Amino acid sequence: MNLDFSMLAIMCVTILYFLLPAYISNSGGLIFGGGVPVDFEKSDSNGNRWIGDGVTWKGLIGGTLLGTLVGAIQGYFGPDLLTLYGEYIITPIAVGVLNGVLIGFLLAFGALVGDAAGSFLKRRLGIGRGKPAPILDQIDFLVVALLFASLVVSFSIEFIVIAIILTIIIHLIANTGAYLLGIKDVWY
Repeated sequence: MNLDFSMLAIMCVTILYFLLPAYISNSGGLIFGGGVPVDFEKSDSNGNRWIGDGVTWKGLIGGTLLGTLVGAIQGYFGPDLLTLYGEYIITPIAVGVLNGVLIGFLLAFGALVGDAAGSFLKRRLGIGRGKPAPILDQIDFLVVALLFASLVVSFSIEFIVIAIILTIIIHLIANTGAYLLGIKDVWY
Protein backbone atom coordinates (compact mmCIF):
# COMPACT_ATOMS: atom_id res chain seq x y z
CA MET A 1 0.00 0.00 0.00
CA ASN A 2 1.37 3.40 -0.99
CA LEU A 3 0.82 5.79 1.93
CA ASP A 4 0.91 9.57 1.61
CA PHE A 5 0.93 11.84 4.69
CA SER A 6 -2.82 12.55 4.72
CA MET A 7 -3.67 8.85 4.39
CA LEU A 8 -1.21 8.04 7.19
CA ALA A 9 -2.79 10.69 9.42
CA ILE A 10 -6.28 9.30 8.74
CA MET A 11 -5.03 5.77 9.47
CA CYS A 12 -3.53 6.93 12.77
CA VAL A 13 -6.77 8.59 13.87
CA THR A 14 -8.97 5.65 12.84
CA ILE A 15 -6.60 3.11 14.41
CA LEU A 16 -6.68 5.02 17.70
CA TYR A 17 -10.47 5.23 17.48
CA PHE A 18 -10.77 1.50 16.78
CA LEU A 19 -8.46 0.65 19.69
CA LEU A 20 -10.29 2.83 22.24
CA PRO A 21 -11.91 -0.18 23.99
CA ALA A 22 -8.44 -1.67 24.60
CA TYR A 23 -6.97 1.61 25.81
CA ILE A 24 -9.98 2.41 28.01
CA SER A 25 -10.12 -1.07 29.54
CA ASN A 26 -6.41 -0.96 30.31
CA SER A 27 -6.95 2.31 32.20
CA GLY A 28 -10.23 1.00 33.63
CA GLY A 29 -8.35 -1.93 35.12
CA LEU A 30 -6.43 0.56 37.23
CA ILE A 31 -9.50 2.61 38.12
CA PHE A 32 -11.57 -0.40 39.21
CA GLY A 33 -8.58 -2.37 40.54
CA GLY A 34 -7.88 -3.43 44.06
CA GLY A 35 -9.06 -6.41 45.98
CA VAL A 36 -8.32 -10.03 45.20
CA PRO A 37 -5.48 -10.56 42.73
CA VAL A 38 -6.21 -12.73 39.69
CA ASP A 39 -3.50 -15.17 40.83
CA PHE A 40 -5.08 -15.43 44.31
CA GLU A 41 -1.61 -14.57 45.72
CA LYS A 42 -0.20 -17.90 44.50
CA SER A 43 3.54 -18.32 43.93
CA ASP A 44 5.66 -20.71 41.93
CA SER A 45 8.10 -23.19 43.51
CA ASN A 46 10.74 -20.43 43.74
CA GLY A 47 8.41 -18.16 45.69
CA ASN A 48 7.75 -15.81 42.78
CA ARG A 49 4.17 -14.63 42.40
CA TRP A 50 2.41 -15.93 39.29
CA ILE A 51 1.19 -12.46 38.32
CA GLY A 52 1.20 -10.14 41.33
CA ASP A 53 -1.06 -7.72 43.17
CA GLY A 54 -1.38 -5.33 40.22
CA VAL A 55 -3.88 -7.48 38.30
CA THR A 56 -7.12 -7.96 40.24
CA TRP A 57 -10.52 -9.49 39.56
CA LYS A 58 -12.25 -6.14 40.11
CA GLY A 59 -9.92 -4.49 37.62
CA LEU A 60 -10.35 -7.30 35.08
CA ILE A 61 -14.14 -7.26 35.27
CA GLY A 62 -14.54 -3.47 35.59
CA GLY A 63 -12.06 -2.72 32.82
CA THR A 64 -13.63 -5.29 30.51
CA LEU A 65 -17.12 -3.89 31.10
CA LEU A 66 -15.94 -0.32 30.53
CA GLY A 67 -14.14 -1.23 27.30
CA THR A 68 -17.16 -3.22 26.10
CA LEU A 69 -19.39 -0.20 26.75
CA VAL A 70 -17.04 1.97 24.69
CA GLY A 71 -17.26 -0.61 21.89
CA ALA A 72 -21.07 -0.54 22.05
CA ILE A 73 -21.04 3.26 21.74
CA GLN A 74 -18.63 3.03 18.81
CA GLY A 75 -20.90 0.48 17.15
CA TYR A 76 -23.89 2.75 17.63
CA PHE A 77 -22.13 5.64 15.88
CA GLY A 78 -20.34 3.43 13.33
CA PRO A 79 -22.98 3.66 10.58
CA ASP A 80 -23.05 7.45 10.86
CA LEU A 81 -19.27 7.66 10.74
CA LEU A 82 -19.19 5.50 7.64
CA THR A 83 -21.91 7.60 5.99
CA LEU A 84 -20.06 10.84 6.72
CA TYR A 85 -16.44 9.73 6.37
CA GLY A 86 -16.53 6.27 4.79
CA GLU A 87 -14.39 7.26 1.83
CA TYR A 88 -11.59 8.18 4.25
CA ILE A 89 -11.87 5.27 6.70
CA ILE A 90 -9.49 2.54 5.60
CA THR A 91 -9.20 0.69 8.90
CA PRO A 92 -11.72 -1.57 10.67
CA ILE A 93 -14.65 0.11 12.39
CA ALA A 94 -17.49 -1.36 14.47
CA VAL A 95 -20.87 -1.06 12.77
CA GLY A 96 -23.96 -1.67 14.90
CA VAL A 97 -24.28 -2.02 18.65
CA LEU A 98 -23.92 -5.81 18.71
CA ASN A 99 -20.85 -5.66 16.48
CA GLY A 100 -19.47 -2.94 18.75
CA VAL A 101 -20.14 -5.01 21.87
CA LEU A 102 -18.38 -8.03 20.37
CA ILE A 103 -15.35 -6.11 19.12
CA GLY A 104 -15.27 -3.95 22.25
CA PHE A 105 -15.34 -7.02 24.49
CA LEU A 106 -12.60 -8.79 22.54
CA LEU A 107 -10.36 -5.72 22.59
CA ALA A 108 -11.09 -4.89 26.23
CA PHE A 109 -10.79 -8.40 27.66
CA GLY A 110 -7.82 -9.12 25.40
CA ALA A 111 -6.03 -6.00 26.63
CA LEU A 112 -6.42 -7.01 30.26
CA VAL A 113 -5.43 -10.62 29.58
CA GLY A 114 -2.39 -9.25 27.74
CA ASP A 115 -1.50 -7.06 30.70
CA ALA A 116 -1.78 -10.07 33.01
CA ALA A 117 0.31 -12.18 30.60
CA GLY A 118 2.94 -9.44 30.56
CA SER A 119 3.02 -9.45 34.37
CA PHE A 120 3.28 -13.25 34.36
CA LEU A 121 6.20 -13.10 31.92
CA LYS A 122 7.94 -10.39 33.94
CA ARG A 123 7.64 -12.51 37.11
CA ARG A 124 9.15 -15.50 35.25
CA LEU A 125 12.05 -13.28 34.13
CA GLY A 126 12.59 -12.11 37.72
CA ILE A 127 11.40 -8.56 37.02
CA GLY A 128 9.58 -7.18 40.05
CA ARG A 129 6.32 -5.24 40.07
CA GLY A 130 6.84 -1.69 38.84
CA LYS A 131 10.25 -2.48 37.36
CA PRO A 132 10.71 -1.72 33.65
CA ALA A 133 10.51 -4.26 30.86
CA PRO A 134 10.94 -2.06 27.78
CA ILE A 135 8.60 -2.80 24.87
CA LEU A 136 6.82 -5.56 26.84
CA ASP A 137 5.38 -2.94 29.22
CA GLN A 138 4.14 -0.86 26.30
CA ILE A 139 2.61 -3.48 24.00
CA ASP A 140 1.64 -6.60 25.96
CA PHE A 141 -1.97 -5.47 26.26
CA LEU A 142 -2.15 -4.39 22.60
CA VAL A 143 -0.79 -7.61 21.13
CA VAL A 144 -3.27 -9.82 22.97
CA ALA A 145 -6.16 -7.40 22.30
CA LEU A 146 -5.42 -7.59 18.58
CA LEU A 147 -5.11 -11.37 18.76
CA PHE A 148 -8.52 -11.65 20.41
CA ALA A 149 -10.13 -9.17 18.01
CA SER A 150 -8.60 -10.99 15.03
CA LEU A 151 -11.21 -13.68 15.65
CA VAL A 152 -13.73 -11.34 13.99
CA VAL A 153 -11.68 -8.58 12.30
CA SER A 154 -8.88 -8.75 9.72
CA PHE A 155 -5.92 -6.45 10.28
CA SER A 156 -3.44 -5.34 7.65
CA ILE A 157 0.26 -5.35 8.48
CA GLU A 158 0.18 -1.54 8.20
CA PHE A 159 -2.57 -1.42 10.83
CA ILE A 160 -0.57 -3.59 13.24
CA VAL A 161 2.72 -1.71 12.77
CA ILE A 162 1.09 1.71 13.14
CA ALA A 163 -0.91 0.52 16.18
CA ILE A 164 2.27 -0.67 17.90
CA ILE A 165 4.18 2.54 17.14
CA LEU A 166 1.29 4.76 18.28
CA THR A 167 0.83 2.72 21.45
CA ILE A 168 4.50 2.98 22.38
CA ILE A 169 4.47 6.75 21.80
CA ILE A 170 1.23 7.25 23.76
CA HIS A 171 2.48 5.07 26.60
CA LEU A 172 5.72 7.02 26.93
CA ILE A 173 3.99 10.42 26.73
CA ALA A 174 1.29 9.45 29.27
CA ASN A 175 3.75 7.95 31.73
CA THR A 176 6.19 10.84 31.42
CA GLY A 177 3.33 13.27 32.00
CA ALA A 178 2.15 11.31 35.04
CA TYR A 179 5.72 11.31 36.38
CA LEU A 180 6.09 15.06 35.87
CA LEU A 181 2.76 15.63 37.64
CA GLY A 182 3.89 13.45 40.56
CA ILE A 183 1.30 10.74 39.90
CA LYS A 184 3.94 8.10 39.11
CA ASP A 185 7.31 7.47 40.73
CA VAL A 186 9.02 6.58 37.44
CA TRP A 187 8.77 8.02 33.91
CA TYR A 188 8.33 4.69 32.07
